[in-house]
Amino acid sequence: MAKIEIYTTQFCGYCARAKSLLDGKGAAYDEMDVMMDDKKRTEMRERAKRTSVPQIFINGRHIGGSDELAALDRAGELDALLAQPG
Repeated sequence: MAKIEIYTTQFCGYCARAKSLLDGKGAAYDEMDVMMDDKKRTEMRERAKRTSVPQIFINGRHIGGSDELAALDRAGELDALLAQPG
């Protein structure tokens, strides 16, 4: 099973969409809410080089946000990524 990390905030529709997609795949993930956690937000910015949420990592590889995750799924590439051991 892949190691999935997702940086989110509360009340974020894109975050909810990304988590819903992963939930639908039965994928477990570590969620880090960066809304009130400056340390985690800084970590996210340094890793992703982006400031928006969600930011998703699979096995340490930066996937991007909700749109990029959905694009991987539409392309038929997400399942293979999720099946790789983390």
